[in-house]
Amino acid sequence: MSERTDFLKWVETELRDAETAIHNGDAAPRRAIWSRQEPVTVFGAWLSGTTSAEVDHVFERLADSFSGCTSYAYDLISADAVGDLGYTVGHEHTSASVNGEPRTYTLRVTQLYRRESGNWKVFHRHADTLEPGN
Repeated sequence: MSERTDFLKWVETELRDAETAIHNGDAAPRRAIWSRQEPVTVFGAWLSGTTSAEVDHVFERLADSFSGCTSYAYDLISADAVGDLGYTVGHEHTSASVNGEPRTYTLRVTQLYRRESGNWKVFHRHADTLEPGN
């Protein structure tokens, strides 16, 4: 299996499962796939953090606001992995409750990954809301 194929398999399983979990109010799986080594950054659609401690806080606040995920899909636009670095660019389509109110939205997401002790870890996320027509 090639580096890229192996990486994409991880994206389509562990990463997808962690994103679904946070949209059901459980931050633990997302936290498990995120690096604890600085630098770690999130420039989120709703919240941002520039240290591992701030990112933990972002994830907990998001988990507290999300529940009842009925759909999560990731449309991958571009991705690659070479050596111990990888990236993904895509659209996340989510239907979940946010603060008890059902919502459906799409985010444009770019993430960076590094392999740590043989496992892929996210260390940067940039996301913004994809407005209709964009």
